[in-house]
Amino acid sequence: MAEGRWRRRLRGFWWKLPLLFVALSVAQVLCLRFIDPPLSAFMVERWLGEALSGNPGFRIANDWRDLKAISPNLPVALVAAEDQNFASHHGFDLDAIKRAQAHNQKMVERAQRRGTEVKRLRGASTISQQTAKNLFLWQGAGPTRWLRKGLEVWYTALIEALWPKWRILEVYANVAEFGDGVYGAQAASRRFFGKDASRLTPAEAARLAAVLPSPRRYSAAAPGPYVARRAASIQRQMRLIGGVGYLRSLD
Repeated sequence: MAEGRWRRRLRGFWWKLPLLFVALSVAQVLCLRFIDPPLSAFMVERWLGEALSGNPGFRIANDWRDLKAISPNLPVALVAAEDQNFASHHGFDLDAIKRAQAHNQKMVERAQRRGTEVKRLRGASTISQQTAKNLFLWQGAGPTRWLRKGLEVWYTALIEALWPKWRILEVYANVAEFGDGVYGAQAASRRFFGKDASRLTPAEAARLAAVLPSPRRYSAAAPGPYVARRAASIQRQMRLIGGVGYLRSLD
């Protein structure tokens, strides 16, 4: 009898877990609409990875700055570089996804014909998706990749529903990795340019945006040919989307 009651209670508990997750995740995102996160999941994952690999002295560089304390050149550069439909989409840019799929299919077919590895695959993640992933989830392909992708969709939908666009951009500018272990606009500006994030020029902001999404491969402080070309292109796109006046289009 007691064992039967225990089993019934256990079965009754399991179906409540999805509801509990929904409630907790909504509360989590709603709180971070008003509270600045001191760390992101990616920062914690990086620090733990370094500690477990025998480098417990590794330190994350991060220093939160509100959007109004960051040069408007940087958020404009991020939009110009990564998500020019940021102001109008609802978390997912379907047109960009279609273009990326067509491009990647072409790259795969070209690699198959040549018998070489596939290179230059294009992503279509929006700033909203990247914010959700950086803040709440984990990296890597592994066996949990599809679970992470599903959670990314959920958290992206939540932040789009519960945060204004300017808040999404503010959080992203503070949690994005711009160099090896260097997260956020202020830490990156100090590390690479020796100045406060409020003083970033358009060229410097474009260089920070140009190293994404591979900040450990490329350097904003000593840009090579690729970063220099990409930064110049980003500056042109910054002007085309309206420069710092673009930020007035965000709610």
